[in-house]
Parts: sequence; structure tokens; C-alpha cells
Amino acid sequence: MQLSEKYRAKRFEDIIGQESAIEQIKEFLEQFPKKKALILYGPAGTGKTSLVHAAAKENNLEILELNSSNLRNKSSLEETLRPATAQSSLFKKGKIILMDEVDGVTGTDRGGIPELVNLIHTTKFPIIMTCNDVWQSKLSPVRAKSKLVEMKMLNIGTIVSLLARICEKEKIQKDPQFLKQIAIKAQGDLRAAINDLESYAKNTLEIDVEEKRDVEESIFNILRRLFKERQDFKNLFDNTSMSLDEILLWIEENIPKEYRNEELAKAYYALGNADIFRGRIYKNQFWRFLLYQNIFQSAGISYAKSSPLSGFTKYERPKRILKIWLNNQKIAKKKTIAQKYAKLTHCSTKQVLKDFPLIKPMLQQSSVQKALKFSDEEIAFLEK
Repeated sequence: MQLSEKYRAKRFEDIIGQESAIEQIKEFLEQFPKKKALILYGPAGTGKTSLVHAAAKENNLEILELNSSNLRNKSSLEETLRPATAQSSLFKKGKIILMDEVDGVTGTDRGGIPELVNLIHTTKFPIIMTCNDVWQSKLSPVRAKSKLVEMKMLNIGTIVSLLARICEKEKIQKDPQFLKQIAIKAQGDLRAAINDLESYAKNTLEIDVEEKRDVEESIFNILRRLFKERQDFKNLFDNTSMSLDEILLWIEENIPKEYRNEELAKAYYALGNADIFRGRIYKNQFWRFLLYQNIFQSAGISYAKSSPLSGFTKYERPKRILKIWLNNQKIAKKKTIAQKYAKLTHCSTKQVLKDFPLIKPMLQQSSVQKALKFSDEEIAFLEK
């Protein structure tokens, strides 16, 4: 048996670092059918499925475990899920319908999400779904009918302590520094860390800490954590390929959706400071100031609110990106016109751009446009 399966959590007491999620799932089961469905979401390897199994064992409930492949079409759902949501358990006092990887359902599936929403309405037993990214637009109807519970990414210290416990039981000789390297590489994924421990223990290989797992966090997850939680968040932007400048635009666009009054002013003040350091970086090439830009647009924004925020917010793409693009297109046309005129008159492009308002009436004449071989786009630009 693999170590990850052998040491899978079987009871609540085995699950470390997820105290809030445990309390919320207990509350959900106690209050059913006040809310009929729950979504456990968070990064891979945080113990979402294990938590559901532990909850079933603690409450003497049977588990009917399904995967997103069971949501492929309406007939499959009716044949498999609908009877399960209506029939009582033969040997336990009740049951939990576990739908794993619900975010794996594609937009082309027939039935899929709409049928799952119908099942939530009619079920006689609690439905618990797991997914990595709960904020996908296709899951919006399911979110509206479900209690949302987040599984936090485990910190390095927690993973190291769990690995050390496994080493002791399995009589694996590995020093704490080696276990820390495994934990760093795993990036919060406990299952991956245990699998790596087993692999390295068998092969006695040296671990490459630089070989980190490919963890790409979406901008919507980043915004949700930044706005909904209240933490330092110094490493919040580490797992995305987006630049700090792009993220700044996303934050700027969505701050008014989350903050009001004094908190709104504080959030914009922090973002303003981030933009000041951004300007100093580009003007003076002081790249060490990236640290301050990062702090102001992460911890600064997060601590602008007095307490964590609740509820779902639909975030939007920054409109300023489109405005910047349109402005760049406008400048590009102006620059090509200036270059053609400068070449013909033997002066600098910079001087032509400076005098552009003065020479524009002349450039609008058809004979000049023909002589300079302006394109249709350049002519259209001059006629605006």
C-alpha cells in the first residue's frame, strides 16, 4: 500500500491545519437539510476527500463516491445519482453523496451542472462536492445552492511534522532539513510530499528544491483570498505567471466591489503607494523596490478592512487594460505618420510628434497623404 493511502486521515483528529473546515462540515451535517449541498474547495493535496470520509466515519454514514465523469450526461445522472439521493442506506444511519472533482465538468457535457442543481433540490441526503477552483463561472448555479468551505494550503512546518511522524512509524532515516526540502517542493500539497518521501526513501536520491511543482493560481483565486481574508499575504503572487503590474490593474478594477467608506479609502491609499514604488522602479531601475510594491498591493490591501469579508463577489477584468491598448494603437498610428513626415522633411520624429497639432491640418490634405503614402488606417486617424 502506498504511504499516501496508508496514512490518509480517517477521523477528524487525524486532520491537521483544517480546523475551520472541520467545524463547518460538522455544522453542515447537523443542520441538514437547511442547506442540502456543500462544496469543499482548495488546492490539490489539502485533504478534501479525506475530510469527507472522516466526516462519514465520525457520523456513521455511508459514502456514495462519484466523479465528474458521472456528470457527463443527463441519463447517466438519472441512472446513478437520482436513485442514490432517494434510497436509504442499508447498514448505516444515513449517507453522504460525495461528488469528487466537480470542476472537471466541461461546458459541452449534456446534463452536467443543471442536472446537479436539480438533484440538490430533490436529495434526501447531504451532497458534498470537491473542487480546486470553485470560482469558475460554470459553477455559479451550484455555488448559489451550496455552502462553501475552503481547505487551506498547508504550511511547511505542518507538512514537516507530518512527514517526521511517518518516518518514525516507517523507520525511515531522514533528517529534518531533508524533510523541509520535500515540504518546500510540495508547495502545500501533503499528498505530493508523502509520495516524494516514499520515492526518495526507496531510491536514496538527492532532492532538488529548485524543482518546484507547477502550481498556477488563477487571478480570481488571488483576488478572492486578498479581498475575503485578512492576512500578510507576502507570497500571494508567487504562484501566478502574471506580473505585479497586471495584478495591480485587476485589484484597482475590483476594489469598489469589496470595500466601502473608510476601508475603500485605505485600500486605494495602499494601492496608490504600490503604484508610487512601481513608478520609482521604472524611472530609476530600483528593482529592490518590488518588495514594497508587493507589500502594499497584498498586505496593504488585505489589512485595509477591519475583518474578513464574506459572500460571493463576481470579479471583472480591468477596463484600463483595454484603454491602454486603445491608446497604444492611437500612439502607434501617430508615430508611423510622424516617421514618414520626418523622413521626407529631414527632421527628427521626436520634433514632428512635438509639433503634431501644428502640422496636422497640412497632413489632412489628400496630396500630402498621397506623397507620404499613408495607409487607410493612418488617414482615418488624421480625420478624427
